[in-house]
Amino acid sequence: MPPRNNAPADPPPPIPGRGPQGNFGRGGNRFQRERERPRNFFKTVFRLLGYFREQWYALPVIFVLSLGATAAALVGPFLIGRVIDGLVYPYPAPEVTRFAIPIFTLLIILYFWDSCTQFLQTWVVAGASQRLVRSMRHYLFKHLQRLPIQFFDSYMHGELMSRLSNDTDNIAGILGMALVQLTSILITVTGVLAMMLWLSPTMTFFALVSVPLFFFVSKTIGAKTRNHFREQQLALGLLNAKIEEDITGMAVIKAYGYERKSVADFAEINERLRTAGTQAQIWSGFIMPAMNVINNLSLAVVAFAGAVLAINGSITVGVIASFIAYARQFGRPLNDLASTYNQMQSALASTERVFEILDVAGEAPDEPSAVELTQTRGDISFKNVRFGYEPDKPIIDGLNFDAPSGSVIALVGPTGAGKTTVVNLIARFYEIDGGEILLDGKPLTAYTRNSLRRSFGIVLQDTYLFTGTIMENLRYGKPSASDDEVKQAAKLVGADRFIRQLPEGYSTPLSENSRNLSSGQRQLLAVVRCVLANPDILILDEATSSVDTRTEAKIQEAMGMLMKGRTGFVIAHRLRTVAGADRILVVDKGQIVEQGNHAELMEQNGVYRRMFEMQLRGIMT
Repeated sequence: MPPRNNAPADPPPPIPGRGPQGNFGRGGNRFQRERERPRNFFKTVFRLLGYFREQWYALPVIFVLSLGATAAALVGPFLIGRVIDGLVYPYPAPEVTRFAIPIFTLLIILYFWDSCTQFLQTWVVAGASQRLVRSMRHYLFKHLQRLPIQFFDSYMHGELMSRLSNDTDNIAGILGMALVQLTSILITVTGVLAMMLWLSPTMTFFALVSVPLFFFVSKTIGAKTRNHFREQQLALGLLNAKIEEDITGMAVIKAYGYERKSVADFAEINERLRTAGTQAQIWSGFIMPAMNVINNLSLAVVAFAGAVLAINGSITVGVIASFIAYARQFGRPLNDLASTYNQMQSALASTERVFEILDVAGEAPDEPSAVELTQTRGDISFKNVRFGYEPDKPIIDGLNFDAPSGSVIALVGPTGAGKTTVVNLIARFYEIDGGEILLDGKPLTAYTRNSLRRSFGIVLQDTYLFTGTIMENLRYGKPSASDDEVKQAAKLVGADRFIRQLPEGYSTPLSENSRNLSSGQRQLLAVVRCVLANPDILILDEATSSVDTRTEAKIQEAMGMLMKGRTGFVIAHRLRTVAGADRILVVDKGQIVEQGNHAELMEQNGVYRRMFEMQLRGIMT
């Protein structure tokens, strides 16, 4: 399981969000917030390793395999030095042959063992890293389900998709390689250093002269590389968001002749990604040439020092050969370390983007005293309710009204008046900033959030259907419903007829967001969901806005039957559809400016009457 406490020790940085995490709003520059977020290399690394606890068994296996591979690599140069010394200081031919052949045989076995252990390392780590990222991806997706609705208002969906797919894939692709290389580097450097000190402490000193230069170069280049990789991942997220947005809205783009501007916007983001990717690759490409220059200079120093010591008789030619081989082995891990560190910049940039989402606080937990809501009378009251998507900019301020059990409450008013916000507050999609909302005389927080929402049936103006069959989509209202129950609900609403006319009836597959259905048909299916759920409280937000007059009458008849004995909230711009409501609330700027039934509001000769007569004239003309 992932760590229980994934938040960093320090207070979380500002993230687009409401409350202490930031302000959920559509304003502001997401890119600027991304760039300003503080970065901590080691904190990110240790936090990522915390997710490796499920795969802990891989670490000792990798260590043992690396130890075996390193042992084989360390013995090889020593044996080669022994052979060279045997040739430089010749023994009788039979004796040379007698000790050289076993050494060559042992070298073949050692190098074969080295290859096998490296393959096994790759195999073990590939499985472990993929399982780790699978868990991280699952945990991230699960965390998204717990985030409040306003979080999704502040992030482009394509950007979230990029973090869930591209960034996690990037982590998997680099993490396994880095884990193997870092383990191998640690063991190899330790072993090689020990062998060099044993052969010649003096030559070891000359071999280590280049180490400070190596760390200086790798740190300088690594810092630049990480910044560019971070920018590359950000640009990739924006590109995915642009693609997702434009494909979804392709009909609107074509309707307004926006293709050229859409292509230009895409080209701008694509160029930004190209620039960031080019810079990242250029800087990451600097590291290996720089390391090769340092290694070659180090080998030259070692060779010169070895020649001087050999002339003085301090060491043999075989020791020099072994030492140069060890010096190469010592330089190779340093090169690998620089390369691995360089490549990890991309993975860590992706990791930070994933952790940024994981650090966003989910919906506030239920109160310890909250109880399951099994059945409700549906008596709802607003008491001096205040709410704003940004705390200092309230949309609703001091709202008061009562919805008695079994009554139908209609909310009407101009666009942006706060009608949908009111019903979203009832379902606790948003938390109020002040006042209280009572259900059956108790605050909404007295009930668990899930049981509260199960008591509502909601039909929104924007219908969303998922990929799958029509039957599967309708069962979102009641997963345990039988086929007969689903079909009966469809008949009640008037959707059964058009469903049966489809090629495969209720088994007809729907494409993404059901583009193969009309808006009215999608709306009918959403109403069927609600009927099938048989909720205690109904919320209809422009539920008939996308259907024709005949279908609207059928839906209203079905809703009338369903609303008997239930509390209902209806939002509508067509005032004639709410004329039969028990009470009509005229909302403007988050305030109730008029209320009463249809007859009472017409007698008041106020806002409602003017709206009604205006719509009536529009119908008659």
